[in-house]
Amino acid sequence: MNILSNLIPQSTPKKRKGVEIKSQREIEIMRQASAIVATVLKEISEMVEPGMTTADLDAHAEKRIREMGATPSFKGYHGFPASICSSINHEVVHGIPNRKKVIRAGDVLKVDTGAFFEGFHGDSCITIAVQQVTPDAAKLIHVAEQALYKGIEQVKAGAFLLDLAGAIQDYVEANGFKVVEDFTGHGVGRNLHEEPSVFNFRTHQMPNVKLRAGMTLAIEPIINAGSKNTRILPDRWTAVTVDNALSAQFEHTVLVTESGYEILTDRTKV
Repeated sequence: MNILSNLIPQSTPKKRKGVEIKSQREIEIMRQASAIVATVLKEISEMVEPGMTTADLDAHAEKRIREMGATPSFKGYHGFPASICSSINHEVVHGIPNRKKVIRAGDVLKVDTGAFFEGFHGDSCITIAVQQVTPDAAKLIHVAEQALYKGIEQVKAGAFLLDLAGAIQDYVEANGFKVVEDFTGHGVGRNLHEEPSVFNFRTHQMPNVKLRAGMTLAIEPIINAGSKNTRILPDRWTAVTVDNALSAQFEHTVLVTESGYEILTDRTKV
């Protein structure tokens, strides 16, 4: 989950300063939290069909997260009213599930969710091609997913955030799309959003943090078919493209190791 505000609600643990290095015990808990997220997203990807509403998906996610012994990370976070973010087509991030928002064939559907388990969060997002999407939409989705893995492939102790940011940006732009710069990934652990900011484009406006084993990062490139710019709807949550072009996003919670990385929200392992 991306978020612009720096305010922390009363229900969220006090945010610690600096980048946290997780212990082996904490990493194991994060594996469990992340597996819950991966399970829910895998189930949603398999159940989505035209005629369902985004509220249907939200109800399923909350039910399953709670059945697995966790609580939804997003619900109540900064006042967000649901357990998933569901953003369709030109909606970029933070779409609010709604009983009136009907999913249709050809939609590009982003579903982002998190689970809070024994004191730690897991966080992940997928983009779903609802039945037969256009070739252009299919390419956008493919490039967004591959961009995530291009970034993840750069992760290891001793690497820098600009290594993964540059890999993401280069791949996206080589394929004719734009990286959204209004939102970033983030550290994740005791808090849903921790330091560092994990950007998806080259910048000198944020610290180029050196990665260390035990860091846990939510890496989440968002790419647009048109302009990289976004605007926020009156609901104060939903971000949309300024030109109504399609947008796609993928996200994993990733553990930095000495030799590389571990994808904690890997859906192929659940």
